[in-house]
Amino acid sequence: MTIETLPRPRLLRCGDAAISVEFGDAIDPAINARVLALDAALAAEPQPGLLETVPTYRSLLIHLDPLHIDVPALSERILALSEKPVAAGGKVRRWRVPVVYGGDFGMDLDDLAARHGISGETLVARHAAATYVVAMIGFMPGFAYLSGLDPALATPRRLEPRMKTPAQSVSIGGAQGAISTVEGPSGWHMLGRTPARGFMPGRDPVFTYAPGDEIRFERIAPDEWAGLDALAASGAPVARCEAP
Repeated sequence: MTIETLPRPRLLRCGDAAISVEFGDAIDPAINARVLALDAALAAEPQPGLLETVPTYRSLLIHLDPLHIDVPALSERILALSEKPVAAGGKVRRWRVPVVYGGDFGMDLDDLAARHGISGETLVARHAAATYVVAMIGFMPGFAYLSGLDPALATPRRLEPRMKTPAQSVSIGGAQGAISTVEGPSGWHMLGRTPARGFMPGRDPVFTYAPGDEIRFERIAPDEWAGLDALAASGAPVARCEAP
């Protein structure tokens, strides 16, 4: 699906204090690009009564104060902004994220490689070769859902989710990649871990990645983990940002 063929978005009221702008019902880069473009357009034109926006793969949730905003006028503005062409070649932050792959850091790597009939080294090379886009943040604070996974690596989620997986895990679930932030349950396949903190209360900024950011993974050796993890724990920016 191309941007030009996308249908007009649907505006759905979510009670009296939010509107969901739905561009589609699938994981599609063109749909996500429209979501992020509308989010950026609304941020560039702030208005009283519009409280917060929450972008997802396919929709934008807009939280509003119904007592201080003209909802019909806002709806018309949303539709007008959503139909503007998505600008190409805009400024994008790209993060270089260090990852220790396999072993105790990525307990599913070898099994996943065998499942795809390739070596662990080939799987790591393919995973690290891609440029990912942060399509949305959700599930847990700062949890980054990534589009751009090599289709050959797409793998259905585990039949039996783990009740506990490490913070900062780099994983695959279906056609998606992800970087987790805190310890929690997961049915995703764990390939490795990054010492970089995507979410750190008390740090400014609290969240590292934002929807629309690009991610490139860089393999590091296991003996580099301790030093980088200590730096990250102190608030140092272990993931390198190539600013626009």
